[in-house]
Amino acid sequence: MPQDIVVIGAGVVGISIAAELIRHGHKVRVLDRTGVAAETSQGNAGAFAFTDVMPLAAPGIMRKAPKWLLDPLGPLSIPPRYALQIAPWMLRFWRASWRDRHDASVAAQSALMDLSKAALERQIASTDGEHLIQRDGQLQLYEGEAQFRESLPGWELRGRYGIKYDLLRTPEEIAEIQPGLDRRFTHAGFTPDWINTTDPKAWTRHLAQSFQAAGGEILQCDIKSISSTTSQVELTHAGGTITADKVVLAAGAWSHHLARTLGDRIPLETERGYNTTLPAGAFDVRTHLTFGAHGFVVSRINGGVRVGGAVELGGLTLPPNYKRAEVLLEKASRFLPGLDTSGGTQWMGYRPSIPDTLPVIGSSPKTDNVIYAFGHGHLGLTQSAATAEIVRDMIAGTKGAISLSPYRADRF
Repeated sequence: MPQDIVVIGAGVVGISIAAELIRHGHKVRVLDRTGVAAETSQGNAGAFAFTDVMPLAAPGIMRKAPKWLLDPLGPLSIPPRYALQIAPWMLRFWRASWRDRHDASVAAQSALMDLSKAALERQIASTDGEHLIQRDGQLQLYEGEAQFRESLPGWELRGRYGIKYDLLRTPEEIAEIQPGLDRRFTHAGFTPDWINTTDPKAWTRHLAQSFQAAGGEILQCDIKSISSTTSQVELTHAGGTITADKVVLAAGAWSHHLARTLGDRIPLETERGYNTTLPAGAFDVRTHLTFGAHGFVVSRINGGVRVGGAVELGGLTLPPNYKRAEVLLEKASRFLPGLDTSGGTQWMGYRPSIPDTLPVIGSSPKTDNVIYAFGHGHLGLTQSAATAEIVRDMIAGTKGAISLSPYRADRF
């Protein structure tokens, strides 16, 4: 039966959910405090990273963390003034890195990725979006034999979950896929099924236009709290209240604050990611490039080059540290000797991160009328179409394609 549904959040996850729900006959409104793709969805690397099933909380991560954390510009950092505040989250992160939790996370992530890959193709077809898609694969690059060998268990694990890949063992093999790399990169893993969008902001706006063309409404509104009665949900904002049959909370890094007003405490932290986007002609990027040991990627965006990544666990209120973007760009200029670093635009975004790297997808423990769909970390774009189909099935009361137990809100 059609329902009156409000989706909080106009990033790629929220817009994908709204578009899927209206396509199945519901009355849907999207509320966002800043607008469509105005936050993290506008500036990410543009990757549908279906092969990225390895959680950040991996066995051995805590042995590496002290070295990283001592470097304020390293691939993983915590600003000293934020260290005490994030300590409970880090304790859960450490526990998630144990082998039993890690293997369960990989299995759950792989199931969600399989659904995400198929759901994206359905989303592209239903919105006529192929012109915004790049199907060029991805290279994970390694400096030397030792680094490559350390990566092999991860590649074997991907293979067990059906992920296609080719291992390259010489700079010459790498150059056949991506010329112009420094020869320090002697080995690589190539995943041919990796997909990018030409521009994540344009992709999200494309989905929003499809939603509006079907009769959906997008309003700029800063929701302050959520409460639930027996039959409806009430949303409070500065101008009054809004009611709906159901509410989907997909507000990214801000979601846990709203969940708390309903009485749910969810351990979400913010991975602040930095990048620099260079204009067209900066470098001939032919595939998505991942420099895993250095915590950043290089991708092609609108014919230009986006250099970004790293993890700064620093919450929502500390000022940006754009030296991190500068460090990544300087490294990229060494790794891609022909890269023209002039004319770039810097950006910082907030990735919503749960300790075990899995999103929260499911009903609030307080009420079935509020559905949570947030905490995707750096995989929001990747998993947005699958999340939309999962929420659609929940609202319809039909059995979904995968078990939602690993993603439930009360798993902590």
